This record gives sequence, structure tokens and C-alpha cells, in this order.
Amino acid sequence: MVLMACMFIVTLGGSLWAADWPQWRGPNRDGVCNETGLLQQWPKDGPKLLWEISGLGPGYSSVAIAKGRLYTMGDRGKEQFVYAYDLDTHKELWAAKVGGSHDDGPRCIPTVDGDFVYAIGTSGDVVCVAIDGGKVVWTKNLLKDLGGASNPGWKFSESPLIDGDKLLCTPGGHKDVIAALNKKTGEVIWQCPMPDIGSNGKDEAGYASLVISNGAGVKQYVTLTNEGTVGVSADGKFLWGYNRVANRVANISTCVVDGDYVFTSSAYGTGSALLKLVPDGAGVKAEEVYWLDQSKFQNHHGGFVKVGDYIYGGHNHNKGEPTCIEMKTGKVLWHADQPGKGSGCVLYADGNLYFRYEDGLMALVEATPTKYNLKSTFMPPARPGAKQTAWAHPVISDGKLYLRHWDVLFCYDVKAQ
Repeated sequence: MVLMACMFIVTLGGSLWAADWPQWRGPNRDGVCNETGLLQQWPKDGPKLLWEISGLGPGYSSVAIAKGRLYTMGDRGKEQFVYAYDLDTHKELWAAKVGGSHDDGPRCIPTVDGDFVYAIGTSGDVVCVAIDGGKVVWTKNLLKDLGGASNPGWKFSESPLIDGDKLLCTPGGHKDVIAALNKKTGEVIWQCPMPDIGSNGKDEAGYASLVISNGAGVKQYVTLTNEGTVGVSADGKFLWGYNRVANRVANISTCVVDGDYVFTSSAYGTGSALLKLVPDGAGVKAEEVYWLDQSKFQNHHGGFVKVGDYIYGGHNHNKGEPTCIEMKTGKVLWHADQPGKGSGCVLYADGNLYFRYEDGLMALVEATPTKYNLKSTFMPPARPGAKQTAWAHPVISDGKLYLRHWDVLFCYDVKAQ
């Protein structure tokens, strides 16, 4: 009996840990939730609304969830903050100042690692905050301290990556495209300059966040900057750059990596590409497998996910038309009119795609290459503090769907009964 109880506790603890969503796009930064037992069809009025909180202030930051706490960002008055909330009581535990406010708030999703949470403010302030008490442990600025070229037009939007003892961030530009900091102290481990990779785009950071690749047998950090998609080795050496995907306005979507492959996309009339990373002497080079022009697939800022052998995401500039692409060939298997308005953020869980549109509408679409199958939609309730566009990406953790809409956060029960 004691052994069975211990096994139950271990299993329960493992399932709770597995349910955490500790950073941008989840545990693997790929927009894929591995939970099962979720609703396969929503009631007419949507899943049950469990609770909501307001007072987050302006911002497009989504949420990170770890060890019974929820973290997000927002502006209050002239200051920008990282917030911590208790998931049981829904009460704010602390608010840690990041820097000055911005017209429409922060975009970064905090990254939780051990006893600390990390975030990047719109002015480029990188902060490390203790999860107990919310004390700011250290700060660095992407421009003043790390040599970033300039703050992009819509300000810094990156969510920091923690890898081992390092925090990775993107100051942007030729002087320091990517930097690695000691996550405990903020001291610089290395800074990587970037050569000229082409004429498209601007010499500054983009709005995407870093992912880890082991393409061509080399561990590296991959991201989309405002000059294109780049790869930098784990010891800080520039490996490759791909300029064709860059536009001169905003390069936003986080790349999807799979083995030796990188799928990357931007909008503003640009397009998408699949790159294959191959050895190049002591380094790595990126070979273009195919290019999809703007009429076939361009992703604005809702992102895309890889499920099986397929890429799913929203197509078109300022839109989110559900689309399925065979990743290795670039063949568009289906493309549909969107059920909501504006750009569409996408998340995958338990056989389905969760599309969240900027008018607030949520759509449940079957993740299958066979055909487009819209299963359910619902519209969250109108609230006085949720008047701006709903651009924060949806999150699922422990059978609950979290939707941030400006000042308000909704929590829905999406577990199957």
C-alpha cells in the first residue's frame, strides 16, 4: 500500500510538472502542448470559464506557468512590470519593475528557470527576478550594455532563452546579433557579431525568439532577425544567415526547427522557406530546399507549428487563414477562409489546432493533412479592459486554456469530462 501511494505521488508530481508551460511557446518553444484528454468539441457558448483577473494593464504578453504560479507582463502608469500570480487564489504575489512603459505595453513572455524568472522589456531591459518575493537580481540593457544596433519600430519583443547556465538574447545588428549571459549574474559570456548577409531588411533585432537546433551535428541558436534568419553556435560563432526571408518592416515569427531543417516565414509580401543545415568545413551552411512566395504562405505574427510531417499556421498579411503545408516538400495540402478577423495565433494540443484571432475569437481545427475541419468556435466575453486587439498567444496548462486580452486574463476548463 505504501509503495502504491509513493508511485501515485511520483506519477502525480510528474504529470503536474509536465503540465507546466514555463516559457514562450511551451517547454520546447514549438507551440506544441503534449497534454491529452482535452475537449474535442466545445459547447456552443465555449468551454467553462473558470475565472478571470484584470489589472494587468496594456500588453500583448502571454503567460508562463510553473510550479503553481503564473507569470506575465504589463504596464502600469509609466512603468513596465513582470507579474507573478498564485494559480490557486488568482491573487497577485508581486510585481517587479522592468523599465519604462510603452504605448501598447510589453510583448515578452517571461521565462521561468529554477528559482528565477527572466524577461525583456520593450526598452531592451533584460531582468532576472527571484520567484520568491520578486526581487530584481540583475539587469542588462540590449542597447546600452550589449551593443544592439537600435530598438525596432515596435520595440523589443523577444522572450529570453535559458540554456544550461546561459541566458540567450538578441541585441540585434552587425555588432552583436546574439549574446549569451551568465543566467545567475548577468555577466557576458560571449557576444556574436554578424557579417553582411544581404540587402533585405534592417540592421536590428526582429520580433522573434531564439530556438535551439542541432542541425548538421552542431548545437546552435536560430532566430529571425530584421535582416533574416541566422544561426550562431553554442560557443558564439556566427554560422550562417539567410536574407531572402527578411522584409523591411517587421520580421516576427519564431522559426520551427526539426533535425537538420529550419522552417521560417515573414509577411509584408514576403514568403516562407525550408532550409537544410549541412556541414561546411568546420562550420555550417543553410541550403534553401524550397521557397513559398507570398501567395502560398506568409505568416504575419501568429506563428506556426509542426505536427508530424506538417506545418500548420495562419497565412497572409494581417490575416490568419488556416493552412497545412507538407514540410519536406512545401506542398500546400489545404487552405481555408479564416473564422475570425485579423491575424491568427496558433497552438497545438491533443489532435487539434487552437487558433486565436485578433478580434478575440477562438477556433478549434482538427490537425490533419487530409482536409480543413473546423470543429468549434467561441468568443470570450467582452470586458472594459479588453478593447485592444487580442494578440497574446493562447496557452494550455493542466487542462486549462489561458487567454490574455490586454488588461484581462481568462482561464477556461478544456478537459474532457
